This record gives sequence, structure tokens and C-alpha cells, in this order.
Amino acid sequence: MRVCKRYEFDHGIKGFTLGWSLAGPPLMAVFFYVFDRVMIDTGQSRMAGESLAIARRHRVDRVFLTHHHEDHSGNGALIHNALGAEIFGHGLTREKLKKPYKILPYQHYVWGTTTPVEVSPLPEFLETSLGRMIPIHTPGHSLDHLVYYLPEKGVVFSGDLYLGDRIRYFRADEDMGTQIDSLKKVLALDFHMLLCSHNPRESRGREHLQTKLNFLETLYGSTIELWKKGVPEKEIFKTLGLKEDYFIKYFCCGNVSLINGVRSAVRHYEACRKQN
Repeated sequence: MRVCKRYEFDHGIKGFTLGWSLAGPPLMAVFFYVFDRVMIDTGQSRMAGESLAIARRHRVDRVFLTHHHEDHSGNGALIHNALGAEIFGHGLTREKLKKPYKILPYQHYVWGTTTPVEVSPLPEFLETSLGRMIPIHTPGHSLDHLVYYLPEKGVVFSGDLYLGDRIRYFRADEDMGTQIDSLKKVLALDFHMLLCSHNPRESRGREHLQTKLNFLETLYGSTIELWKKGVPEKEIFKTLGLKEDYFIKYFCCGNVSLINGVRSAVRHYEACRKQN
């Protein structure tokens, strides 16, 4: 099944959600956004034809990546080669996309691979028809993660910083403590529209982001409180009453699970403790 839906947001911003599966509804669809010949992320290579057609229809000449993950960067090379669009991203994104990188079988199935592409460095701010757009480094979900902020319109393109008010699973390489810091950084901004790559919030975006921060801070604090008492990670998971989605965990080869959140909190705490 192939899914391609279009959404209209304020200020002429268009959102497109793409999803793919062999049969039945896609496991995880992904949004990208277009305005003023600008594209925020590109969608997954499993939906290359749809992504390129949308970029061509809107005469996209600049693509801004939130991070290197294949559901965000998957069609960057295609759009660059077909339309001559310049691809921008964080310096770490540029290094990651210089050559092919390994992904797990579930990532191949759900999204497909990313073709290497030259990524241009980002200026301090970008001029658009909606005013200045400011890239802000927000690591935690990935080291290279960015959000893009339109202060004049109160819009944040948040990539994978938000995802939901409560998080049901974490990638093995996520850093919860760093993500908490990134959430606080974005919450210091003045905005109302949160255009997430999987769960956009057209209104009350700041409140939704605050709810996620509250959730993560509670989970982090509860985890570390038990860890300091010598409780092992698996027992922390049980004590906190957390429930694992075993289908997701095993389908993703353990790379995505809720216990990864407990491990991430402990890893961040121990790293900070050693630094001090």
C-alpha cells in the first residue's frame, strides 16, 4: 500500500505525509513540508516518485534536512539531481551523507535507504517569503538533529523532536537527557504551530511540546532515583510499571523499544557524573 496525503496549514505551508507497506496500512508514515520553493525534509526513498513529483510541482530549489535518518533524507539526492535543488543540513548530517551508511532490516523495509548527497552548510538564518527561518541545533534524537523556526509566523518545523505527548519507545542511540535540554531550548521560543515529521500540531504546539518535556523529565527523574539506589535497569522498568510494545521491539531488532528509554537515562546520568 502506498499512501500520499496533502494537508494545508496556515501561511501557505503545505504538508505531505508518505507511507509504504507491502500490504495493509504503513507502519509509520512521515511528513515533509513545502512553502516558497522550500522543502523541509524529503520523505523516504520507498516513496521516491511521489516525493519528486511534489518537489517538481512546487519548483523546489532548497531542501532543509532536520537530520540524516532515512525517512527524512531519503530523497535528497534524487531531488538534487533532478531539479538542481541545494540540500542544506547540519555539519554532522553533511558528514553522514557523504557515503552510504548501514541501517537495520526494518529500516530497509519501512523506509528504504538514503543515497549519498552533498549537503551545504547552513547560514545563521535563511530568508524566505515567511520571513527569516532560523536553524536550531537540537540533539538527543540524533546528534545532528535540527529544528527550523519562523519567528514572524510562530512556526517550528520540529523534525523528530516532538513525536507525541508521551513516548512509547526510544531508539537505542537516543540520549534522553540531551533531548530534554533541546526541548527546553525550543520552549524558550515564541511559537504556536509545531510541524512535526510524524504528528503535526497546528495549534497549541508549545503546550504539546511542554507536555512531552514533562513526561521525559518525570521518566528520567524516576529512573535515576531508582538507579541511585542500585536497582538494575530491567527492575527499574518493572518498578515504574512501563509496558513494552513487543511487536515493535522485535520487528525493529531491539533498536526501538521502551526499555531503551531507561537505558538512555542511565547512560546520560553516568556520563554527566563522570564529567563532574
